[in-house]
Order: sequence, then structure tokens, then C-alpha cells
Amino acid sequence: MPPTISRLIQALEPSATLAMAAKARELKASGRTIYDFSVGEPDFNTPAHICEAAIAAMREGHTHYTASSGVIELRTAIANRYRQVHGLEYSPLQVIVSNGAKHSLHNAFTVLCDPGDEVIIPAPYWVSYAELVKLASGKPVIVPTSEAEDFKLTPARFKAAITPKTKVLLLCSPSNPTGSMYSKDELAALADIVIEHNLTVISDEIYERLVYGNHKFTSFATVRPGLVDRVITINGVSKAYAMTGWRIGWSLAPPNIAKAMDSLQSQETTNASSVSQYAALAAIEGPQNCVDEMLVEFAKRREYVQKRIASLPKLSTCEMGGAFYAFINIQAHLGRTYNGAAVNNSAEWCLQLLSQQGVATVQGSAFGAEGYIRMSFATSMANIQHGFDKIEAFLNSPA
Repeated sequence: MPPTISRLIQALEPSATLAMAAKARELKASGRTIYDFSVGEPDFNTPAHICEAAIAAMREGHTHYTASSGVIELRTAIANRYRQVHGLEYSPLQVIVSNGAKHSLHNAFTVLCDPGDEVIIPAPYWVSYAELVKLASGKPVIVPTSEAEDFKLTPARFKAAITPKTKVLLLCSPSNPTGSMYSKDELAALADIVIEHNLTVISDEIYERLVYGNHKFTSFATVRPGLVDRVITINGVSKAYAMTGWRIGWSLAPPNIAKAMDSLQSQETTNASSVSQYAALAAIEGPQNCVDEMLVEFAKRREYVQKRIASLPKLSTCEMGGAFYAFINIQAHLGRTYNGAAVNNSAEWCLQLLSQQGVATVQGSAFGAEGYIRMSFATSMANIQHGFDKIEAFLNSPA
């Protein structure tokens, strides 16, 4: 008999975004033209000065083990940035550099959760959140939000979800998958409940630099005095600097939590890539015009996406204050056939859109919101234009 797989892993849901991206690649390999809006990855190259810093690091011999929590230069730079930008005081010892923000989230859940501890997650949510909580023996408590509320957790819904087993609130602003953002006042209202019930917050702020129009980013730990003692902030270089493949993320946490994450990481991965750490250092301390230039392009795409969604029948989306996603309401287009194919839910809709029109999106059910799809506009304007033409054709398909 072959070895059996643990019940924990058997129950694990695979990443829907990566699964859809794999199907898109498979169709591309067969020779089809595919417009891929499935993966949240900037289409820009990593800026040259960051790549050059990595080359210099290799030439200077920075190719060995580092401290498990990361090189001190990078941890100091991260702490300095939070002091300068957000007015938050962190020691470099409170900064843990990991193999991407997803790894940082895994570290945080693992050191916080005992079996049965509840983690409140507003839906729609990023596909990996609930699975990471389960891997840490915690229990994800999914709290639905509505498009009318821009998919933001209200104080009333938050309070109603709290039980004696609640330990953590997880927030993401700007949001993946919706692009919605919490204002400072909205975060403060949630923070008051956090303090009242002695909860910990994990604040995923990976899209902090990608904010549009009059929207203003607020780091959760800043909205009430003393929150730095109960907030774990997650961030990284993947989205703002087009460095997804470099795999560098970080957490800023209370000292005891940071020490525990350091111990965990020392057993799991030893350290994040030494060369990538020096590249991340160049990203943080180097010129920032590269971020501004990418943001200008993302803003143009966002405006176009909003206009195209509004122009199509019975589609809608919430206000996209940040990130690079549109979370599109397709409920009016379910329960019908498209060229003879019956479509009753968002997964079937996405599969038929890909099969019939060559457009890859991700079903809303993977994010905890049936009746929606997520579309990443982190791709060229030409791809977006052609993709929407294909979506329009799909909507107009005969039964």
C-alpha cells in the first residue's frame, strides 16, 4: 500500500487562482490566444537598480545563510520606513523577514493559534487565508460582507461574530480580491472592538503602495494608541516593486510574537534568500519613482476597467480604492446557457468564459462570495481591452 496522506492535507483546498492560471497556460501551450486575468502579479519587470543590487550582493559574497529573521540591514530599513511613513516605532528585532508575505501569514497564524482558536475573516477574502488558518489548527470564521458596503466589515457584523474562542481578526486593506479600502475612521471603529475583547489583529497591508484617487492608506496599528502591542502587520516587496518571484515578505509584531516567529522560521526555512534580501533592501532604500510609474499605469487600467464594467449589461463592482483587482457581480448572468453550455455558478461561468472566449478569471466562490468573479488588471491595456471585448461577446452568446 502507498503511504497515506494526512487528513489535514487531504482537507486542504488548492489555490483557485493558481489552478486557473495553470489551465490558462495549458491552453496557451496548445496554441490558443488567452487573455489571463487570473493571477495578481504585476506585468512590469523588477526595476533595474534592484536587479543590479542582487548582482552586486552575489559578487560581494552575500550567498550564504543569514540570521533566520533576516539580515540586520534589511530589518533596520523596514523599521525605519515604518517610523518615517507611519510614525510607528519598531525595533529591528520586531521585524521578521520571510519567504514572501504568504509565509509571513503562515508564521503569524502558527504562533498564535491553538486548536480551535477562531480567526475572524471578512468575506470576500484572499483564497489562502482560510487554508492557512486551518494548517495552523485554527478555525476560520467567515463573516460575509456586501457589495453595498464595499465589502467592508462593519462593527455590528464584527461584534456578532465574536465568541469566547475568538483570538484573531484578519483584515486586508486595500483588499484582495475586491480592491476596497477601509478609511481611518472605519478601522478605528473596528479597533475599539478589538481592544474591548482583547483580540489580536493580523493586518495584511501588501497593497499599501497601490492606492488610487482620493483614497488614503492607513496602517491599522496607527489608529489607536497601544495597538502596536496587539497588531501583526504583514507586508513585502512583491506587489509594489514587481518582485513576486524574489519571495521577500515581512512581519512587524510585538516582541514575544516576533521571537516566536523567528524560532518557527529557523526550523522551517532557516532564512529567506540572502540575495533576494539585498534586492529588497535596494527596493526600500533606493529611488521610489519606479513605484510611482507603475501606479500611474495601474490607475489608467483601473479607470478603463471601471468604464467597461459599467458599460456592460447587469454587471457591477464596488469602489476599487487600491490593489489591482475588479470583483465583478455576475449574478444576473447565471442560470442560463452559453452556446449550449449550462452555467449555474461562478466556477462554471469562469470555465466557460475561458473555454469559449479564452479569458481567464477566478470564480468568486473561491473567495467566499458566490456570484462574483475576480479579474486582475495587472496586465497590459491591450490585453484588458481585448479581454473585455471577449467578455462582452460571451455575455451576448446565444443560448
